[in-house]
This record gives sequence, C-alpha cells and structure tokens, in this order.
Amino acid sequence: MKFALVIFETDESRRRIKEDRSAYRSAYEAWIGELAGSGRLVGGDALDTGTAGPVTVRTTGEGTPEVTEGPAYVGEESLGGWFVVEVADREEAVGVAKSLPTPETVEVRPLLESA
Repeated sequence: MKFALVIFETDESRRRIKEDRSAYRSAYEAWIGELAGSGRLVGGDALDTGTAGPVTVRTTGEGTPEVTEGPAYVGEESLGGWFVVEVADREEAVGVAKSLPTPETVEVRPLLESA
C-alpha cells in the first residue's frame, strides 16, 4: 500500500531546526537513506519556501477560477513537503511517520491506487 507522509512545519519546528540546522539535516538525510535502502521510499519533495510564495486557485460558485496570493489555508502550520512510501499497511506507515527525526508534524494519508 502507498501512503503520503505530508510534512507540516510550524513556527516551533522551524525555530528548533534553525538552532542546530546541521544536526537536523544529518538526521533527516539518514532517515531518508534508511527509507530508500529498505525499498519503502517511492518519492517525495520539499517545497521551496525561499523564493516565490504559493498561489491559490479556487473555483467560484459561478465556475470561474479565482487566483489569490498565498496558501489555501492560513494558519500556524504550513505545508513543507511530502514523501510517498510503500508499506504493508497503515500501521507501518504511521511507524515510518513516527520515526521522522525532525520536529515537523506529519499527516499520514493513504493514496488511491487504480487497479
């Protein structure tokens, strides 16, 4: 089964990572290497938060696309990126999410797979 591990950053997680970026980076890279080495990592990407910000496109009630600057949902947590893992079941996906060595929030979502 494939699951998305959706990574959310918070002010607190960003602060903690900035305190010792090198240590967190090393732990993060080791975690990714272990996932890849075990064959569970399918893919993933981090979002670029240093250049242009997000743009949101919503369809109005009349069916017209409306474009606004900024994220779709404003709050203390912001989307940082995601990983796709292939594991036996939801329990294993949650275990992988719990093993993330950095302080971000992880949402575990099953992916819809076509037959």
